[in-house]
Amino acid sequence: MNITAPSLIRWSGLAAVIAGISYVLVGAFHPPNEFLAVSSPAWVAVHILAMAMSIFGLFGLMGLYARQAEKSGWIGLFGYILLSLWLAIILGFTFVEVLVLPMLATVAPSFVAGWLGMFNGTASPIDLGALPSLWLLAGPLYILGGLLFGIATFRANILPRWAGVLLAIGTAAGPLAALLPLDLQPKVALPVGLSLIWLGYALWSERRNAAASVTDSTLVDLAPAL
Repeated sequence: MNITAPSLIRWSGLAAVIAGISYVLVGAFHPPNEFLAVSSPAWVAVHILAMAMSIFGLFGLMGLYARQAEKSGWIGLFGYILLSLWLAIILGFTFVEVLVLPMLATVAPSFVAGWLGMFNGTASPIDLGALPSLWLLAGPLYILGGLLFGIATFRANILPRWAGVLLAIGTAAGPLAALLPLDLQPKVALPVGLSLIWLGYALWSERRNAAASVTDSTLVDLAPAL
């Protein structure tokens, strides 16, 4: 099998679908950012999904941008860069939340409480260095990156335009999570996850549909000879 740029772009669409499904599941089942939740199986499972969302999202987003790079312009490029940086930050944080926090819940509860304080707004009992600032940076990257990439997708008119609108609205609505109870805050992620599924499926099925069209036209050309 020859590995070509078009085939890589197509398979990145499948990666975007996986990232979107993972993000929807994270939004639907994320437990509250509370101390007792850290040791629960649901906490570990959800943050494994968040890691999958980050890894597959980086690959999927690359393909989504590459497919419409010529027409998305600088807006698309900046949106792609900002969203990619956000995914990289999320990957680092979720790595700690899967492999470190559950083990520290009993031996270093102050660290766990301080870590959760970055998300639920409570004061940290210990100094976490640059981590709170890095987490604060993730918010603007997510909002501005998704907004720009969504607008660029709508303007490029290559992938589904309304999926771009959903992405832009979903990320722009991120600050509304602060107004919701802790158990409802992750639900704000659902529109963004759905938009990734929509965009990824469109990209993945695009090449397959084109190949099917070529096959059909070939059969039509051969029919008179038969």
